[in-house]
Amino acid sequence: MSELQYPVGMASFPELIEEGYVYVDKTAYIKSLLRNGKFKFLSRPRRFGKSLLLSTLEAYFEGRRELFKGLAADSMDLDWTPSPVLHFDFNSENFSKEDGLERLLDNLLRGFEKIYGIEEENVTSSQRFRHLIETAYEKTGRKVVILIDEYDKPLLDIEDYPEIFDKNQWILKSFFGNLKSMDRYIRFAFITGVARFSKVSIFSDLNNLNDISMVDDFADICGWSEEELIENFRDGIEDLSEKRKEDFDTTLHQLRYFYDGYLFTEDGSHLYNPYSILKALANKEIDPYWFGSGTPTFLARRIMRQGTFPPDINGKSCTRKELIAVGLNDRNPIPLMFQTGYLTIADYNKDTKLYELRFPNQEVETGFYEELLKVYVPDTTDPFSPFDFTLFKIDLAEGRPEDFMNRLAMMLKALPYEDHNESTYRAVTFLISVLSGVPALAEIHSYKGRSDLEVFAGRNIYIFEFKYNKSLQEAMEQIRDRDYAGRYAMDSRHVYLIGANFIEDANTRGLEYEIKALY
Repeated sequence: MSELQYPVGMASFPELIEEGYVYVDKTAYIKSLLRNGKFKFLSRPRRFGKSLLLSTLEAYFEGRRELFKGLAADSMDLDWTPSPVLHFDFNSENFSKEDGLERLLDNLLRGFEKIYGIEEENVTSSQRFRHLIETAYEKTGRKVVILIDEYDKPLLDIEDYPEIFDKNQWILKSFFGNLKSMDRYIRFAFITGVARFSKVSIFSDLNNLNDISMVDDFADICGWSEEELIENFRDGIEDLSEKRKEDFDTTLHQLRYFYDGYLFTEDGSHLYNPYSILKALANKEIDPYWFGSGTPTFLARRIMRQGTFPPDINGKSCTRKELIAVGLNDRNPIPLMFQTGYLTIADYNKDTKLYELRFPNQEVETGFYEELLKVYVPDTTDPFSPFDFTLFKIDLAEGRPEDFMNRLAMMLKALPYEDHNESTYRAVTFLISVLSGVPALAEIHSYKGRSDLEVFAGRNIYIFEFKYNKSLQEAMEQIRDRDYAGRYAMDSRHVYLIGANFIEDANTRGLEYEIKALY
């Protein structure tokens, strides 16, 4: 039984070191961060180690060398002279309230002002920040270090509140504008967040901000490589494999399948999500943990509104420029899905200079599809409802397409009443199939066309063709005329052709279908 202490959800470097928690050493990056300019920006998904990185930097700049004993930074040629550190953490506030950002800034500034004996009245947060930097420098005789954690949370939290968004954008732009005007007082400034927004102009005045988000030298600064995982957590993986009654390599393969796969530059390492790994090892259970810590509802809503077919999310290509800077209101959600961690680099074409993006692992793919289904059909994840995914899976695995389609028809009636189209119903059917735990492929090409959806469950293959306010006859004729089932003529599995017509008008919403068993 391992005696490792897992720092689940912890972001305090001093606490980890002093209380003996496992710490994956990232301190070698400190020297690199101090080179090539004093203003740095890093974008990484939530729960990926950004807050712990800033806490580590805070301890370094405070000169607390005793905490670094035995770590990479301790043996490096670094300047350990203490500096005044102003650490702003935007994680703790609910920004959907109109005054949420002002209240947080007031509390943070008030704490620092007390340290430096400042009393301010009737001035803006931007003016207070400027005075604070100046005073900290004057009272200590040392240049100031500024660390800003999750700068974009006051924007990401309020995608559905445009008036608050505009107000918060203006406040942040004014606040961060001090970094340029107070340059002579600043030793180092590091800003982290989930996304680098291009169209909200927060950093437009800070033209010397060095974005290291897709720089190879910093590709692995957050997250853990498999080498780091095994080196630091071998005992924990062995405990998990013993609980699962399987060998070490099998357990490692499952951890890789669920939590590995993040890639932030074309030449970086594949990285594990630290939060999910720690939860899995501490709980001795491989489960989807990352989505339980916060959900991408605004992204899921945008995909539904735009009519994006869920399978089309995987395999999209983008340029580097698109990936580095995004607009919160961009019609294309793919770059923001990359920055927020729901997609990652799968391939890079040096000729076209395009990045292919895919879900990094099973945890993210399943979690995102679940969130997307909840947006399409609210309250579909209650395990005691007739929409339980297990029931759909049993229908498919046992060759009961009629039961599957009847259950699907019930679910579609639960859709909120609004304008729908064929893409809505295709999306829901695809999501149900995937979340039932069976392989599902959309728009499979044949020599005469492409089928809408093909699902593979045990000894059964289901080929779907969907229509919207048309006819079953048209759906079934298309399946036959384009010979979608021809490729399975020599397959020993049972093949079912399913034509479905979604009916919707001012008075009716329903699903009619026809099923034909071939082999």
